Amino acid sequence: MNPAVPRHPTRPSWAGRNYSLLTTGAVVTGLGANGSLIAAAFAVLDAGGDGADVGLVAASRTLPLVVFLLIGGAIADRGPRHRVMVAANALNCLSQAAFALLVLAGEPRLWQMMLLSALGGTGQAFFGPAAEGMLLSSVEGEQAARAFAFFRMATQGAALGGAALGGALVAAVGPGWVLAIDAAAFAVAGALRSFLDVGHIPPREPGEGMLADLHEGWREFIGRPWLWGIVVQFSIANAVVGAADAVFGPLVARDSLGGAGPWGLALGAFGAGTVAGALLMTRWKPRRLLLAGTLCVFPLALPSAALAVPVPVGVLYAVMFVAGTTVEVFGVSWMTALHQEIPEDKLSRVSAYDWFGSVSLMPLATALAGPTETAFGRTAALWGCAGLVVLVTALVLLVPDVRTLPRRGEPTTTARLPSADAESPVGGLG
Repeated sequence: MNPAVPRHPTRPSWAGRNYSLLTTGAVVTGLGANGSLIAAAFAVLDAGGDGADVGLVAASRTLPLVVFLLIGGAIADRGPRHRVMVAANALNCLSQAAFALLVLAGEPRLWQMMLLSALGGTGQAFFGPAAEGMLLSSVEGEQAARAFAFFRMATQGAALGGAALGGALVAAVGPGWVLAIDAAAFAVAGALRSFLDVGHIPPREPGEGMLADLHEGWREFIGRPWLWGIVVQFSIANAVVGAADAVFGPLVARDSLGGAGPWGLALGAFGAGTVAGALLMTRWKPRRLLLAGTLCVFPLALPSAALAVPVPVGVLYAVMFVAGTTVEVFGVSWMTALHQEIPEDKLSRVSAYDWFGSVSLMPLATALAGPTETAFGRTAALWGCAGLVVLVTALVLLVPDVRTLPRRGEPTTTARLPSADAESPVGGLG
């Protein structure tokens, strides 16, 4: 373990100072952000909007992710990642505070909500790659998978609490106050992240410019079939699941489930499932990382199918729990694969390409959710979401590396792993 990353004597050996700060900050923002997603949707509906308007506000948040993610990844690999994270948190804090004031003042306009959501998405575009690179570089050795599992268990637990509490608070006091809580959470998390220590990360040599850095990251990304194959898979899966959660879910909840409270509990059940899945992954170490993870993506189609019926609230809770549990197996396996295969100095750029592919279709999907409902009906649209998740997950299993990428017995630190441009086979696969 790197001596430059101090540990508290009562923590596990893999839980250094940076890891603890990152985990605490992620829990704080997770509590606020998951409630704010519900609050934003119901703020639009309370202002007289319909499903198309909810989709436009959701798309406004994801569109800047597509525009700025790659730039954010290159910037994070060039300089201290924690500074990028703190600046992004400040932008998120200010945008959510303005959104809250707008809603509390009454009669917010659609374009105003779209603009503030876009500012929040811009902050996330710079934060995401920096945060993932910082987390992946904060742990070492054979306990990395356990560290990632505990991190995800903590953050998914926050998602559970945030979604359930957010739904209840939206119903009790209105969406404006939930948005204000989210702004405060970003302020606290940003303060915590300002204490991150980057002294253990080797200084990076000056690059040839932003475009050269992006091209280097692209070579790293495209040189690994398992990496780009799964990113393409999730570009479609995330788009349709995001549309179902952000647009169709609140509408089904309003019409058939009893409103914001039950929908918040349903999202909370998904969060509870992810906690269970992360807990499972602290013990289970599948030998074929990505095969086990990808097989566990199939149940992600179940929530859309359940909303299409729609099933009773209790059944929906159970379905969401199962989907959360299985998809978390994939999440931990994915982080472990990135940790053992990607060089440290390229982590944020590879993460940016990962994020870019994963969210690139979300603005289009959420914006088209309302028109698709009008054209084909809500039920048909939800069945289409479920079918696409199954299809793309089956197709990615055709990539040989997805089926065969092994867990290394004793992984080395990411800084010493070969890049995709090295002469040796990519990721140790032949």
